[in-house]
Amino acid sequence: MRTGNFARAFSVSTVALLAVTACGSDSDDSGGGSDSGGSNEAVTNIYGSDGNMGSALGDQFTDKGALAGMKGTTPLTDLSADFKERLDALNPDLGGTYNYAGESYDAVVLVALAAQSAGTNDATAFAPYINGLTSGGDTCTDFASCLEILNEGGDVDYDGASGPLSFSDPGEPAVASFGLLQFGEDNKIDDSLTEFQVAGDEAQAATDAGPAPVAPGATGGPLVVGTLLPLTGSLAFLGPPEVAGVQLAVQEINAAGGALGAPVQLVEGDSGDTSTDTANTTVDRLLAANVNAIIGAASSSVSLTVIDKIAAAGVVQFSPANTSDQFTTYNDSGLYFRTAPPDVLQAVPLADLVLSDGNTTVGILNLNDAYGTGLAKNVAANLVDGGLNEDDILSITYDPTASSYDTEVQQMVEFGPDAIVVIGFDESARIIQELNAQGIGPAR
Repeated sequence: MRTGNFARAFSVSTVALLAVTACGSDSDDSGGGSDSGGSNEAVTNIYGSDGNMGSALGDQFTDKGALAGMKGTTPLTDLSADFKERLDALNPDLGGTYNYAGESYDAVVLVALAAQSAGTNDATAFAPYINGLTSGGDTCTDFASCLEILNEGGDVDYDGASGPLSFSDPGEPAVASFGLLQFGEDNKIDDSLTEFQVAGDEAQAATDAGPAPVAPGATGGPLVVGTLLPLTGSLAFLGPPEVAGVQLAVQEINAAGGALGAPVQLVEGDSGDTSTDTANTTVDRLLAANVNAIIGAASSSVSLTVIDKIAAAGVVQFSPANTSDQFTTYNDSGLYFRTAPPDVLQAVPLADLVLSDGNTTVGILNLNDAYGTGLAKNVAANLVDGGLNEDDILSITYDPTASSYDTEVQQMVEFGPDAIVVIGFDESARIIQELNAQGIGPAR
């Protein structure tokens, strides 16, 4: 659901527009684009989304300015300095990258609060409490303060590191914060240009508060949390902040006395990506370890390969980064949750960012998976809602394992759009390199 005009929140007067000479363009601008610095040459603006809008993308480029001016969105809250310091103390090598760290932290806290509310580590018993813990009660922002409310017989409304959450009935945020990011000349995200936009509607939060909590101070078997996070594969750049978020949550929950009167136990594992069977192997190991909840996966496509197995085992799956709209209606037996917002929400700030820069023709290059195709569809719909015609938009779906993207990029060159949105993971580097080579990438 749209919540206002993004152009009002993001002023292009404070952020330089990306201007790149388009290959083979005519001086009459017939190929699309905008006028730059008195030149009549066409220009192309390049945009990304959460799968590639991180400084790790820049690590794959050696030429200065190869990504300069590329903009995009990612689910991101204006994290407090204190939270970042706590993450950095736990992992000094994060290098200022905190993508999905807050969402990972919040997933663990909600699992622990739900188990405490239910008085058991049985996921089928505590899962019905999760939605109700995110809205409608007394606001708290960490496990210790929320536990105090529970122990006093109160109703918890957990507003976490990643925002107010306010879960809707499917177990996902009804409202979310997004970071609007831009790469600098050093091919890193320029934090000084980051702004934030909220999308969604808290009125869509679930109205069912769930079961009444059991008696305060309930004890029981230890809560065991497993992780299914990308230590390897195409989303490995998201692994460190997500792992740090989980570890920090467990550390702080245990410092507050743990859940069910015992320390939370952590069993960690790698999700890999869809090119391997790593996720299934890890899930088998986690289930054998009798975990009660699994935090992950980051990739929507990876989660889709294991969600049925996890639900059948009666275990909660809680993703900090899945954004595919498929999960909103997935038959998960009420055991799947996510702190990341669905793509229907991210599409709003991403499309508005493109439109606010004055682009009137848009190309979309998206990888062929649940995340890529879903976000591309939603972005295109929002661009049309924003005033573009359907024939002003060219969407091309690509194979992320392809050896070359020459053909797809050449199609974009022939279309000559004002803007190109690249929706992908680490293979985005090869696509952008080809865009640069053919004269319509971010390199100046």
